[in-house]
Amino acid sequence: MSQAELHTGPAFPPRAGHSTASDRGDAWSGSVPVEEFIDAHRFSRFQWTLMGVCFLIVLIDGMDTAAIGYIAPALVKGWGITKGALAPVLSAALFGLAAGAVVSGPAADRFGRRAVLIAATAFFGAMSLATAFCGSVESLVTLRFLTGIGLGAAIPNAITLVSEYAPAKSRSIIVNTTYCGFTVGAALGGFISSWLIPAFGWHSLFVVGGVLPLVLALFVAMLVPESVRYLVRRGASKEEIWTPLSKIAPLDLARIDSFRLSERAPTHAKSSVGAILSRDYVVGTLMLWLVYFMGLVIFYLLMSWMPLLMNEAGFTPERAAWLTALFPLGGGIGTIASGWLMDRWNANVIVMLGYLLTAVLIFVVGQAIGNIGLVSALIFLAGTTMNGAQSSMPSLAAMFYPTQSRATGVSWMYGVGRFGGIAGVALGGLFAQWKLGLPAVFALLAVPSVIAGIALFVKLKAHPETERA
Repeated sequence: MSQAELHTGPAFPPRAGHSTASDRGDAWSGSVPVEEFIDAHRFSRFQWTLMGVCFLIVLIDGMDTAAIGYIAPALVKGWGITKGALAPVLSAALFGLAAGAVVSGPAADRFGRRAVLIAATAFFGAMSLATAFCGSVESLVTLRFLTGIGLGAAIPNAITLVSEYAPAKSRSIIVNTTYCGFTVGAALGGFISSWLIPAFGWHSLFVVGGVLPLVLALFVAMLVPESVRYLVRRGASKEEIWTPLSKIAPLDLARIDSFRLSERAPTHAKSSVGAILSRDYVVGTLMLWLVYFMGLVIFYLLMSWMPLLMNEAGFTPERAAWLTALFPLGGGIGTIASGWLMDRWNANVIVMLGYLLTAVLIFVVGQAIGNIGLVSALIFLAGTTMNGAQSSMPSLAAMFYPTQSRATGVSWMYGVGRFGGIAGVALGGLFAQWKLGLPAVFALLAVPSVIAGIALFVKLKAHPETERA
């Protein structure tokens, strides 16, 4: 048996008679469960630093997602191409995100979250920097796909790493706050684009989007240790595990025999992919995929096509753009509120209610389309609940899977769900082609949200014991 033991079961060892809330190093002795040690202490400066670095990595994802839309007019004018020629450019990153997520999860469960996060962040930074120097649509498509691979590998592992250092009592709000970096980045991308592109050209946006991740990769290498849960799972020495834990609170190494995990017993699957698809987890895995897929169908359809659909319904382009911008505006509020509620009640139920409430609000938007004030309020509220529920999914997945397969579980949900974004863009095109009225469009959009709510209900019934890992 290695010094870092993997142990399952609810029992904890005696700890010299001290309270679990004690910050004294001599309060822990014998075989120490790393989860209980993290849960027993306040959120440290080290954990804030880790959360901040991972927040910035997620923020870059949001910036990158927004950036390509802002450079489109400059490309059309500068390269003399049609808007239709940019369609492959807009979808290439989505395919890359899916591919990167699917590959990186198993890699992180085998080689470590930190190593994959550093490599992925450096890779998407390098690819973004290379994009600044491309001169054709073909090369832009290739580089956008490669950038997407890096982003798809980095984001789920950043979320996994944060979740494994977060105390159980506040894990959801910590993970959700980290994931808010996406919406902050998307907004920041718009502000930066409006200043950089007129002054320095579209290339400058990718220079900034390339240099920042390279700097962040260095920060991860210098400031972020490997997940202690992963270290225990891989049988690392107690000295290796003690080093990051002692950054949270003092810990007397001489009094400790070993470190262990007290989570649910891992499956006997030979691979992390086999674990998430094993009999113990397969229903929950499929439901998580379905929920994330449906959420991105709604988000990408609305963000890609709502301005056009509203313009065709008689709204001015300016009013249509303003109404569309209201949808993601409340995302940060919804995400943090959802995380706060998830830490206090059944997390599956909170997210399920978020999707079902979204369905009601989206349906009512279509019925109130003649009242601009009411429509504005309903779109904002629908965006708040929708983005709150969708941004809570990585947290829900992280608490569902054991350390053995957590990175794979989060990454594969993220990767499979990205095809929902691709489907949403395509579906919006069909709605526009069929010239459906806005009431019909919003009524149909309520369906994926209802499906997501039902899927979470199925997951909860199939795995009632896995609400909190």
